[in-house]
Amino acid sequence: MTAADRPNAHWIQAFLEAQAAELDAATNTQLAYARDLMDFSDWLADTHFAAVAQDHVEKYLIWCDAQGLAKATRARRLSAIKQLFRFAFEEGWRVDNPAIQISGPGRDKRLPKTLSHSEVDALLNAARDAKKDPLRTTCLMELLYATGMRVTELVSLPVSAARGDPRMLLVRGKGDKERMVPLSPPARAATAVWLKTRDKAEDATFKDGTPRSKFLFPSRGKLGHLTRQSFFNLIKDLATAGGVTRSKVTPHTLRHAFATHLLEGGADLRSIQTLLGHVDVATTEIYTHVLDERLKQLVLEHHPLAQNRVQDD
Repeated sequence: MTAADRPNAHWIQAFLEAQAAELDAATNTQLAYARDLMDFSDWLADTHFAAVAQDHVEKYLIWCDAQGLAKATRARRLSAIKQLFRFAFEEGWRVDNPAIQISGPGRDKRLPKTLSHSEVDALLNAARDAKKDPLRTTCLMELLYATGMRVTELVSLPVSAARGDPRMLLVRGKGDKERMVPLSPPARAATAVWLKTRDKAEDATFKDGTPRSKFLFPSRGKLGHLTRQSFFNLIKDLATAGGVTRSKVTPHTLRHAFATHLLEGGADLRSIQTLLGHVDVATTEIYTHVLDERLKQLVLEHHPLAQNRVQDD
């Protein structure tokens, strides 16, 4: 059976398996590629990937634009298509890559959403006053703001990383790369308190010698630890309790707040890049633009000449 005889779904599956094996692509990236390529396959209808020409890809992107999809979404879909056909070319399934000469739509330059110091304080106070699991909730929030970890890195932290009252945490990030992040005194204190409570609960649950959870934030679910979605819901509830606009608060905005507040305090970009686990410092540079915008706003709101100008107008 030739590659052209296999359904498009087989091409997609083979491509995703190769991505996972060779590039250690993150699960969320894999899922996004799968959705994008299945959407492209559905749009093609009866046209097989083996018969796709450049014209097909261009028309599909025009169709995506007409559906009102954002530039970032269209750029990601084109990237997935290009990578699929590059894989097919390397496997000998095609003699060309029909998408290779197509330029992407680019991305809208949007500054990352962040939070003010007072908003972060409100979230931390709400965590301490939480009606359910206040010690765990406080530990989660203190660690997130103190380290700028990605939410997946946070919820899947091994309990071994928190043993011994460490001043630094070893975090395993994207691509299985490790980095060290320092802990603030409040984060260390919250972790120590939560660890005692966690261990006591584990001892009570597993009296028969059953292996304890290897995670700092254990769960009875399939993953064995608190899920990203559970934490997302938790942080939204904290926003409500703390009087912070819910739409502004996500695990990632706490990561952005961590970086922005460090920059405001005088930290250099290279240090922030290392702490965030960014491969390229260009990714970290976006926070300088966030700071620029906030400084401009401060001038417009508080500088006496700016206020006089507004009154004159």
